[in-house]
Amino acid sequence: MATGAPLLGILLALHTKGPLQVIRDTHAEMGSVFTVRLLHRKVTFLVGPDVSSHFFQGLDSEISQDQVSQFTIPTFGPGVAFDVDFATRREQFRFFGDAMKPAKLRTYARLMVQEVEDFFAKWGPTGTVDLKQELEHLVTLVASRCLFGEEVRAKMLAEVATHLRELNDGMRLVTILFPHLQIPAHRRRDTARARLDEIFSGIVSSRKTSYPDGGPNDMLQCLIDSSKQAPARARLLVRANANHLHAAVQEQERIMERHGDRVDYEVLQEMETLHRCIKEVLRLHPPAMMLLRHARRSFTVQTKDGDVYEVPEGRTVASPLVIHNRLPHVYRDPERYEPDRFGPIRGEDGAGGAFA
Repeated sequence: MATGAPLLGILLALHTKGPLQVIRDTHAEMGSVFTVRLLHRKVTFLVGPDVSSHFFQGLDSEISQDQVSQFTIPTFGPGVAFDVDFATRREQFRFFGDAMKPAKLRTYARLMVQEVEDFFAKWGPTGTVDLKQELEHLVTLVASRCLFGEEVRAKMLAEVATHLRELNDGMRLVTILFPHLQIPAHRRRDTARARLDEIFSGIVSSRKTSYPDGGPNDMLQCLIDSSKQAPARARLLVRANANHLHAAVQEQERIMERHGDRVDYEVLQEMETLHRCIKEVLRLHPPAMMLLRHARRSFTVQTKDGDVYEVPEGRTVASPLVIHNRLPHVYRDPERYEPDRFGPIRGEDGAGGAFA
């Protein structure tokens, strides 16, 4: 198994190049299995479908998230996610799963449409906008209405959005190693999480008093009804070139001509071109740069060239999604934005395995 640069060398490279470029460079030099040392922790990277099956499909008793995800506790707060035992965490995740089931998501479609229509109704017939900034704001509006509730949407959207950005900004590479290190980003993270706790605790208490038999239709109410509540974040990245944007718009025009003013979950499900565009965005820009696991037991992996490596018990194991999703032997012309790669003709969807 290849070993990364000496301690000072890897830290210097991380500082000058950034973690993404360091991972890319090391993968290009060392291959699909390599290990780097970050201070007191050795991290083995598994790149590509040939060596990643156990990472995604192994039992929690063999390869788990518990130990390596402790750094998320300051972000999500005590008593939730990786600050509790596995049984409790599984139950908490079930509450989120119930709130995100298709039957529930269908009820959010009309709320989303209303937010989008109200947003663009405020635009004039001509003008210039920062499209990325405007779409980010629109996504925040939609997320706040469907996830956080009307109280946040109507009264404190700007404050909540700011705190959520500070939570996200507080997740740095150094956070993995020293989650409580008192750097400015961590201090802002801690202040933001405390304020969000106050905001949502107040909303929960108010709803329990005002709606004893069930409150508004949003994800927050689903969590209240489950007697659990935890911070939530939503992120959607949108990117399209002119041809794909035109194809997506034409598809929507055809479908809406057939359905009239009806816009709901079932209608949106017919928009296959739009779905492929979004899926391609997530391939190129995954919400997480990499996933981490802890090897509770040693296991072996075999590369596509037939080389076998052992990952020892106790090792931190990383699956870098940003590399997986751009492998040239998995995705043809991987740096190109090409939604049709997921269509019935190209059929690259299954090539990338669990991270496609």
